Amino acid sequence: MPQSGDLLRLADAVLFPGFAGRTPPDWIRRRLGEGLAGVALFTRNIADPGQLAALTAALRAENPLVLVGVDEESGEVTRLEVAGGSSRPGAYALGVVDDVALTEAVARDLGADLARAGITVDFAPSADVNSNPDNPVIGLRAFGAEPELVARHTRAFVRGLQSAGVAACAKHFPGHGDTSVDSHHGVPVVAGDGFEDALLPFREAIKEGVRTVMTGHLLVPAYDAELPATLSPKVLTGLLREELGFDGVIITDGIEMAAVSEAYGIGGAAARAIAAGADAICVGGERADEGTAVEIRDAIAAAVADGLLPEERLADAARRVRELATWAAASSGGSTGSPTGSSLGGSTGGSTGGSTAAGTGSGDGGLGLVAARRAVRVTRRSAAPVLPLSGPASVVELAPEMNLAIDKNTPWGVGEPLSRLLPGTTVARLTAAEATGPALERLLGAATGRPLVIAVRDAHRYAWQGEALRHLLSARPDAVVVEMGLPARADLGAAHVATYGSARVCGQAAAEVLTGRL
Repeated sequence: MPQSGDLLRLADAVLFPGFAGRTPPDWIRRRLGEGLAGVALFTRNIADPGQLAALTAALRAENPLVLVGVDEESGEVTRLEVAGGSSRPGAYALGVVDDVALTEAVARDLGADLARAGITVDFAPSADVNSNPDNPVIGLRAFGAEPELVARHTRAFVRGLQSAGVAACAKHFPGHGDTSVDSHHGVPVVAGDGFEDALLPFREAIKEGVRTVMTGHLLVPAYDAELPATLSPKVLTGLLREELGFDGVIITDGIEMAAVSEAYGIGGAAARAIAAGADAICVGGERADEGTAVEIRDAIAAAVADGLLPEERLADAARRVRELATWAAASSGGSTGSPTGSSLGGSTGGSTGGSTAAGTGSGDGGLGLVAARRAVRVTRRSAAPVLPLSGPASVVELAPEMNLAIDKNTPWGVGEPLSRLLPGTTVARLTAAEATGPALERLLGAATGRPLVIAVRDAHRYAWQGEALRHLLSARPDAVVVEMGLPARADLGAAHVATYGSARVCGQAAAEVLTGRL
């Protein structure tokens, strides 16, 4: 049945849809003028700092209180620096360094860039404790596997980001770390053991004053054996609001993800999330059309009319979103939407916490490179002088298929920066289908008389990478292995270099180690 205009506007006031293109489409402009809460930006919306600032200014012209959110975790999950790779390492590398002043400085540096580009909400940091090394979607996005370490760096990141006037978002509540299923595709189940450890970073983020918390599409039988957290009043209202005392905005992870939309449909899941205690619905990673936004809005309004969602609950959600928008507008200091001064694509902030790195690879690099250098760990397993490399190398990069949180076009690897430092270096990249015995033999033949460098990502999680490594190392035990994912072991190769990340600066830091510049 047709809904009243007031009810539809109230439903719009809790939506963060995505859209296609690098300028706001007409439907987004129209809906913002009618009270749409905000938008979620993705790689498809972003070309460069100037374009992004112009885009956010155009959005703000339609609604001065529009909230503009983006997944900018740095490291592997970047939306603003996909073209060249992140100029800052991800969370795990910062956790390895374990200097909270450095983490806060990196977050403040990032926040300044986001604020200049007109971003008001950053869907970061990941407050997940990555206690399961086989986790297919968190991994390096977490600060680590130890609750206290994750908690103190979550606080530092929140503090740094919000000091720049950008709302931080602790995710994925109540903790996606101890899972083995990707919630883009199914419903992860969180075991009861260690659940309190998983909550600790969220408790600390709340103490730090984090403005938003993002729900995880996770089943937590200890609290609710039937509904995933995003749809569970017991988790969102009982645990997050009442027990943990969070009073900010609860925003959902992408509502189109199978873990919640498969059972209820995208609109039904959105309405149930608001009824459970969420305040804002994020959508658009996979469905970014006007029809999807209309479907969700209408479903929320219909849920009110049908008695599934009390109108008071929807009004309360809209109030919280409006209060966040007011905070963001006041915190921006008028700097949002200005294309000048942004350092996206290459951080220029100063060092905090003191770098132990010696030398530079190409220029002074800035704060992000300082952090990446400090995170590198080298294990030498041979008395032979395999490092630094004696000359131009042959680099083999084993490239797994990454999860949907990581843009598939994000560059990574050690080959490109090493080629700049050692001209004449050759680079071959193989996927699972390409890493055949004959292909590896051809690469071994081409590497005769040259140093061999093998770059991998999360080798422990992919049997084919393990097989390829065994093949290559049996022929070349003098090879150097560079692990740019989560290193489960360091006893591979004559030397093992762990970067704890695949961001551009992590590759640069690894190349500096290989050439003796670091």
